[in-house]
Amino acid sequence: MSERSSNGKVNSVFYAETYHPIQAGSIDGTDTLPHDNGVYRALLCSQASLYDPFGDPKGLGDPYCTVFVGHLSHLTTEESLCKAMSKYGKVKNLRLVRHIVTGASRGYGFVEFETEREMRRAYEDAHHSLIDDSEIIVDYNRQQLMPGWIPRRLGGGLGGKKESGQLRFGGRERPFRAPLRPVPWDDLKRLGIPPPPEGRYMTRFQVPSPPRRRISVDGEEHSHRRYKRIKDSLRLERRSTSWDRYSDD
Repeated sequence: MSERSSNGKVNSVFYAETYHPIQAGSIDGTDTLPHDNGVYRALLCSQASLYDPFGDPKGLGDPYCTVFVGHLSHLTTEESLCKAMSKYGKVKNLRLVRHIVTGASRGYGFVEFETEREMRRAYEDAHHSLIDDSEIIVDYNRQQLMPGWIPRRLGGGLGGKKESGQLRFGGRERPFRAPLRPVPWDDLKRLGIPPPPEGRYMTRFQVPSPPRRRISVDGEEHSHRRYKRIKDSLRLERRSTSWDRYSDD
């Protein structure tokens, strides 16, 4: 790589559109081996399909109208969060995640707006704003909209603190750096890791766009609900096939 092209990549970044545990543990998105035990755990969950993004019974309605809000003060309540987020649109639903035993806030929540336009306004303008003297982060609902997503509690997620030794890259707070070393294209392809977007890098000052709802030719929404119906249908089909094999034996 020439010196000129290397210098041009120093401040360039890119963001993950799909989640791969090994890639999330890599600062430039090109590593092919897990960096820590958390990545191993997330990789196992991914390969064995142990995590169901639609399995949370407390999940909000429309993920395309929902933002994730993190780094909340433990003093923030549902009322104060709703008041702060109402600056960006009409809040339809809200969930402040609390500890199942103590009831204390876990410092993050989800806010559903009436429309996608309001969600995008909050996504762009509320990021790094202050609520109860705490600087928050705002992201889209990766749990239901990012293919392959594995949450932090299972070794995945994004971001993290340096002292944890388990940083995760590719997200809004810690994007991948454009690689300055040779990219192992064949190994990435073999492992199913998305390659860097050569020639399409962004700067840290650009805001990555959240996923948009896809509309089919006949106007039917390809929403998370339709995806869930298809997924449930395939799951039942696999169970039926397994039972048929057992019966034949």
